[in-house]
Formats: sequence, C-alpha cells, structure tokens
Amino acid sequence: MHSQPQTKREMGVWAATAVVTGEAISLGIFLTPAEMAKSLGSPILLGAVWLGMAVMTLAGALCFTELAVRFPFDGGEYLYLRRGFGRRVAFLYGWMAAMVMYPGVAASLCVGLVPYAQALVPLSARVATALPALILLGLGALNYFGARISSEVMTLINWLKVSLLIGLAGWAALSGHATAANLAPLAARRAGSGPLGGAIAGAAVSAFFCFGGWWEAGKIAGEVRNPRRTLPIAFAGGVAVVTAVYLLVSFAFVAVVPMQQIRSNSAFVALFGQALFGAAGARVLAACVLLCVLGGLMVLSMAVPRVTFALAREEAAERGGPLAAFGRLHPQFGSPANAVLLQTGVALLVLTLGAFDRILAFIVFSAVVFLALTAATLFRAGRMQEPNDALTWQAGGPVRAWWHPYAPIVFLAGSGILAAMLLLNSPVPSLAGAAVVLAGLPMRWLLVRGTAPGAESHILLEED
Repeated sequence: MHSQPQTKREMGVWAATAVVTGEAISLGIFLTPAEMAKSLGSPILLGAVWLGMAVMTLAGALCFTELAVRFPFDGGEYLYLRRGFGRRVAFLYGWMAAMVMYPGVAASLCVGLVPYAQALVPLSARVATALPALILLGLGALNYFGARISSEVMTLINWLKVSLLIGLAGWAALSGHATAANLAPLAARRAGSGPLGGAIAGAAVSAFFCFGGWWEAGKIAGEVRNPRRTLPIAFAGGVAVVTAVYLLVSFAFVAVVPMQQIRSNSAFVALFGQALFGAAGARVLAACVLLCVLGGLMVLSMAVPRVTFALAREEAAERGGPLAAFGRLHPQFGSPANAVLLQTGVALLVLTLGAFDRILAFIVFSAVVFLALTAATLFRAGRMQEPNDALTWQAGGPVRAWWHPYAPIVFLAGSGILAAMLLLNSPVPSLAGAAVVLAGLPMRWLLVRGTAPGAESHILLEED
C-alpha cells in the first residue's frame, strides 16, 4: 500500500460522540415531533415510532461501527462502498454527497436560521440576506485553519445543545407546565388524526430523517484517537443520546401543549415557548433552534470535506489529474483545505441559485439507497483484504460480531421499506434524483481520463 496523506488523530470520545449527535439533533427536533404527534394522535404511537426508529438506527450504527473500525480513515461511506462494491459505485456516492446533497442541506439550514436570528436580534434586510453566506464562509474558515479548533467548537456546541434540550424537558416537568393529563389517554387516538397506515408511514420517514446524520462519525474516523475503542462508544452512545433526547422532548411538548391544539409546526413551537417562558418564549426557543442548527452545520462542515478528500486521494493518488489537488492536506494546518474550499464554494453556489429545496426533495431516495448499500458491504467483508499499516490491523475477513447478520438485515429491511415508500409517494423526484446521481459516471470519466495507466492498481485491491 502506498503512503497517503493522513489527518492527525486528535478527536476523543466526547468529540466523536458529538459528531453522531450533532447533525441528528438539529432543526427537526422542534418541528418534526409536533407533526408526528398531530398525525399519529396517540402518545403511545408516538413513542413506538421513535423507539422503532431507534432500533433500526442502532442496527445501522453497529454496521457502520464495524466498517469504521475496519477502515479507520477519513471518508466514511465512500471508503466502505469502494471496498465493497468498487470504485464506480463509491464515486457516485461521493458525487452525490459532496457535490449535490450536502451543499443543499447546508444551504437549507443556513437559510432556515435567518428567521430565528431575526427573532433574537433585529437585522436589516441586507444583513438578513447575507447571513446564510456569512455562516457558510465562517464555518469554512474554521475548518480551513485546522481540525483541532473546529472539533473543539463543534464538541462544545453539540454537548451544550444536548444539555439545553434535556434542561428544557426538565423545566417543563419541574415548573408544573407539563401535566400527565395532556398525555391521557395514552393509547386512544385523538379526533382529527390521519389514517393510521399513512400516519405511521409518514411518521417513520420523518423520524428516520430526524435521526439522520448519525453516520457522519465514519467520515472523520481518520481523526479519531484509538478508533477501535472510540468509534463503538461514539456510535452506540450517540444513538442512545439522540433517542433519549427525542423521546424526552416529544413527550415534554405533548405534556405542555395538548395534541388537539396542534395546528402547525411553527404555531406549536410558539405555544410551547409561551407556555414555558411567557412573553420571552419566542426568543428562548429561537436561541435553542440557533444552537441546534449551528451544531448540525458544524458537523456537516467538518465531515463532508473528508469525503471529497478521500475520493480525490484514492482516485488521483500517484497519477495527478484535476482531482489531485483535493487529496492534499494543508502543510501548516493539516486540514483538507482545498476540499473545504470546494465544499464551501459549492454550498455558496447552491445558495445563490436558490436550488436547495429542489435538491433535498430529489436526492432523499438516493441517499437511503446508498445507506443500505453501505450496510450491505458487510456481506462482502470476506473479500476486503486491504492491510492497514497505520494500525497494523487486517481489514478483511468475515464479520464475527454477535449481532451479525441480524443488524444489517434489520437495517436493510428498514431502509428498503423507506425507499419503497419514497418511490411510491414521490416517484418523479425520486427517479429524477437517481438520474442526477448517475450523472456522476460521465463526470468521473471526464476527471480520470488520460491518467497514467495502471495507477489505480496502487489504490485498490478490488477491480470493477
């Protein structure tokens, strides 16, 4: 195996776990539980959907933990898919993640922050318009100047928001604003609830995307100290924290504001804030939302450039080409600086074009499919024979964990059901998104054509 640039291993358990929780606990924590409660109409059903999704998420986390420990380098799903299914499938994931989906997510979250920032501080129209771009530039600069400072800020923000949300649920209970009467009856559905089958299906999809982002820890595995110990704790502990927070906050919401009063997400959040904090409720909840979304953006801005870095490093190592520049580390800061610049630039472009809503609607189906394919690589683990000279450990060989093959089967089944629901309910966006992803194949041909023949044999052990 040829030597490749590697980022420094400076992240411990707290930082790695913050990556798992950071993106999962974002804007959805304030909006999704209300919509789920309204459609399901029963506290028991609400809790059951959260717990069911937690089981699926934990199954996926076990799969990703195994893969991250086998390949403890930056890149996450890109590396796993490359070893399991070949370089073309992996490139399509990298194309989707780094150039399509994540810039859309980042742009969407930055735009979504503006109303909450205005609720806290009066902003002129010019500043409000420029704020999303300023946030993207600030996050890009933070990551450009090194992983250590960005990791410390990300860890602080994300553990602070977990503490704040638990405190919010605790205050609802201790202040007397929450009442068990609002939860009763636990099982009977309220009047106005949607049809049961559709309500459960819609709530399951919403819950899946609320939990979404727990897999990001694999993308920064190359910066984690003692990955064989740290990554299992981060994945399992992070999923447990996210589950606890969603259950606590969901039941706190419903215990303070009865389900029958839920009319819309924004109105529900306003009622909750007013009930707990009176006239200051809107400002308090706005501050909570800002903190939660900034934590998620911090994770995105750290993790996604590592996909670009890994893709460029493996596609262009020892052969140059236009991708080579993005597979280098900054000589002074040790960060994948060019990949950070590229990611920031693409997100700014998406923001300027105003296309992020369409990107998110079109790419969701493909994202679920890639997650399922990633878990499925465990069934091909016997052919992964890349030695890891950095940790003197063998990546190949069958999986011998106690949970195999049950965890990947559960995760694949859940992902398959979600993908089928998305395809049935939104066939045109789903298929259009798949076409956007497949457009990565001619893009790869353009990027790698004319490179030195045989160079890829130094990068991969598997062949297409």
